[in-house]
Amino acid sequence: MKRFLKKTILFILPFLLAAHGLDYLLSGILKKSNDFADGEYPVWNALYEGKINSDIVIYGSSRALVHINPVMISDSLHSTAYNLGINGHSFRSEYFRHSLIMKYNKKPKIIIQTLDITSFEKMSDLYNPDQFLPYMLNNEAMKLALFNGFSSTDYDLPMIRFYGKKEAFIEICELLINPSGNNPERIKGYRPNDLVWNNDLLTAQQEFSRSFEIKSDSSMICLFEEYLKECQQRNIKIVFVFTPQYIEGQKFVSNWPVIMSLYYDFSRKYEIPFLDYSVDSISFRKEYFYNSGHLNKAGSQIFTARLLKDLQKYQIGVRLE
Repeated sequence: MKRFLKKTILFILPFLLAAHGLDYLLSGILKKSNDFADGEYPVWNALYEGKINSDIVIYGSSRALVHINPVMISDSLHSTAYNLGINGHSFRSEYFRHSLIMKYNKKPKIIIQTLDITSFEKMSDLYNPDQFLPYMLNNEAMKLALFNGFSSTDYDLPMIRFYGKKEAFIEICELLINPSGNNPERIKGYRPNDLVWNNDLLTAQQEFSRSFEIKSDSSMICLFEEYLKECQQRNIKIVFVFTPQYIEGQKFVSNWPVIMSLYYDFSRKYEIPFLDYSVDSISFRKEYFYNSGHLNKAGSQIFTARLLKDLQKYQIGVRLE
């Protein structure tokens, strides 16, 4: 029996070593892509390689991603800034990025924590799963953070997670054939969208004749409170920001006041400034949006300038020492 096991191990071992080597090679090439998987790789690379190292970091979903220009913040406040907004994800993924900031990068002095009606919503599926492919092997922290979308074997065994990922293999080939065409999409994590108003709101109005309720996950609310306590203990200043959202889109959420009240309760409890732009004049100007939830490039520039004025008005970010 021992002899059989030994032969089996000796037979399998070369294949495992080869699979690990190929996994390492493919992951390394894929990480270099600037536009595949919604352009998220440069941000993940910067997190894992300790290259964020900014005094001011911006957390949030896609609305943070496209609404707040970190270059304008850097220029105005004479400090370093980086936008860590992650498209299609709720606070659990935002907190995972925060954990990578704390593990591999210098501690930020200020976190601009953007909030959404869906910040605590438990997503039924994993949005844009390909963004995680190059970082997953033996990554227990990511395995715990992403509660759906992949199986344990995807994290534990080399190459398994690449099965059926045709687009990823095409991207790898394109990077090998034409590396010069790999142009960056992000600016310090920020992705401006120079778009005009689309039909998303009209489609939603036709699909939902009545308003709907956003269900917040209690475990995520608890995680959020633990995060606030952690930042308080580490002497990291947090600013809550609810960025503009087109007013007609707000009417679809029946429990909007309940969710907003939760944010205001956290703001009071932990003495966190809350800059709420949900009823700001920008939220009534359709020309600044490309859909009901997202500002276009022009709108994001106007909003970031307004945010900066309010940050300075409340002495937030003026003194970073």
